[in-house]
Amino acid sequence: MRITFLGTGDAGGVPLYGCDCPACARARAVADFRRRPCTALVEAGDTRILLDAGLTDLTERFPPGSLTAIVLTHFHPDHVQGLFHLRWGVGPSIPVFAPPDTDGCADLYKNHGLLEFRRLAKFESIAIGDLTLTPLPLIHSKPSFGYAIDDGQSHRFAYLTDTAGLLPRTEAFLIDWMVADLAIDCTYPPSAGARNHNDLTQALSIIDRIKPKRAYLTHVGHAMDAWLLVNDTTLPPNVSAARDMQVCPISPGVTSPPCPPSTGEASGASRIATTARMSASRP
Repeated sequence: MRITFLGTGDAGGVPLYGCDCPACARARAVADFRRRPCTALVEAGDTRILLDAGLTDLTERFPPGSLTAIVLTHFHPDHVQGLFHLRWGVGPSIPVFAPPDTDGCADLYKNHGLLEFRRLAKFESIAIGDLTLTPLPLIHSKPSFGYAIDDGQSHRFAYLTDTAGLLPRTEAFLIDWMVADLAIDCTYPPSAGARNHNDLTQALSIIDRIKPKRAYLTHVGHAMDAWLLVNDTTLPPNVSAARDMQVCPISPGVTSPPCPPSTGEASGASRIATTARMSASRP
């Protein structure tokens, strides 16, 4: 199983419009430090699942037939805005699995086009191709799921974005499940009164309790990036801030540092390789 972090930013992204903080200035100067809407691609065998659809260029990134399914964490615009263009395409329908949110987002339910929405239920596992996903309820302002993802070969990855802490049953599930790799919401630096999203203190506390082999901070806001510019070396050795286009193979039960972020020429090579892989999957 392999994870590609296509986007690792919060709703405002990095650089944030109108902001001249050190993190935003760096992201304007060096594209590798930009953070786009939080999105990930999970691959195993011939199965390719897109986690969230906040990127607005999905029709360019993914040729028809290259995705097995789209799985949504929730219906906030920064996680579904790419669907508004994709839905008007032609060809076979695309399954879109989502939490039971009767409101959805705008008119996506009413004018779904080639999107085929399917409702998930908390803790009820579902097989999609070579992968099994278990929806885990999170703490957010809209009905939201994280996902425990298993490829049947002891490769286990959990994706928990857009949450402020964890519900006791979700946390107990993850501890018992013995997740190897964890991606976790870390929108804010250490702060008081963070709402709807983890700050670093909350994220590290969750990581410490769940004890994954590797942990990746995602849904990162510009203030968190500015904090990391000064304090990055204070993170635990198995924790790192994910970067856009970072590719991570999931290994069972192996303790090692997180895969390094892609920057500079390495990042460009990663983009080319990822684009080629997506295009090659077209039937």
